[in-house]
Amino acid sequence: MKRILALTSAVLLTLSLAACSNTQNKLPSSNADNGASSKPQTTPNDNNETNTTVKTKTGLGMVISLEGSQGATENAPAAVHSEITVCAANFDDKGKILDVVFDVAEPGVEFDEAGALATDIGKPVMTKRQMGDNYGMKAYGGAKYEWYEQAAAVAGFAVNKTAAQLREGAVNEAGKAKDADLASVATIYIGSYVSAIEKAVQNAHHLGSAAGDTLRLSVINGMTATAAGEKDGAVELTVDVAAVTTKDQVISGCYIDALQAKVTFNAQGELTTDVAAAPQTKNELGEKYGMKAYAGAKFEWNEQAANFAAYVTNKTLAEVAGIAITEATKPADGTDLAATVTIAIGGFQALFAKLS
Repeated sequence: MKRILALTSAVLLTLSLAACSNTQNKLPSSNADNGASSKPQTTPNDNNETNTTVKTKTGLGMVISLEGSQGATENAPAAVHSEITVCAANFDDKGKILDVVFDVAEPGVEFDEAGALATDIGKPVMTKRQMGDNYGMKAYGGAKYEWYEQAAAVAGFAVNKTAAQLREGAVNEAGKAKDADLASVATIYIGSYVSAIEKAVQNAHHLGSAAGDTLRLSVINGMTATAAGEKDGAVELTVDVAAVTTKDQVISGCYIDALQAKVTFNAQGELTTDVAAAPQTKNELGEKYGMKAYAGAKFEWNEQAANFAAYVTNKTLAEVAGIAITEATKPADGTDLAATVTIAIGGFQALFAKLS
């Protein structure tokens, strides 16, 4: 097997998104991505009256797959592919979906037959929502509806259902739309979208949002690569995600999570990572992430992310941008935030900046 070309330094690929939600059972009139729900959600009370002050739960779901990655063979070079389906969702106390936002990122790295990097990893990779009509489902796939239109249809279908009802009514055994009306618009594979909602409802909490608040989603991805030599090389994917609710331009609640997923390979281009195993996010890892056990931290990563989220609640986006930080982007010494958050927060601030 031919050796993977040595990379002389780590390289960074960044892509970002701030996605808007379409909560009605109709297609969006535009593919513009303004980062906000198209219409605030309300919750009916027991008397079938509209109540816009009902407290809601906010959750975040990430479904990550590395199974598109492959090692070098006689017929094909090595490649690292990922698919990350993300949703932010608001629920009532019974688990009924009130609002949901979807997006999908597919960052990946290709190598040529000589083992040289064939992907320009300095070029930003847009998400499916960001691509809009340029994603090409109509132009190249012969589809009637573009991806963002199909995702909006899935989101609209999900509203006022529980995750279990959605699983039962929306998805067939092949992971495609089962409901006839939904299937008339959404021809994409939606199994991972429903799985993302199922994850979101499992970790949903009362974070301050209420029915009528605007739900927003922000994601920033990065990728680095190191060479294979005596030690395995690696392509590492990092993803920061925030589900944010706002009311009158003030943050009413937010949920933050992150992912570090690594695919390793040897000098012959053979993968040495089990890409069939789905990576866990930092929140899913919890204590296993090891900031307390191995770094001597007082708070684990998921606790610090929650502390930051609580700190920025009831602040504006401008106030979040103005939080004092050190050169290492950690909270400035002596501040209230520094007492419970010791990790770098520059990435968190960048998530909120994408919503501005």
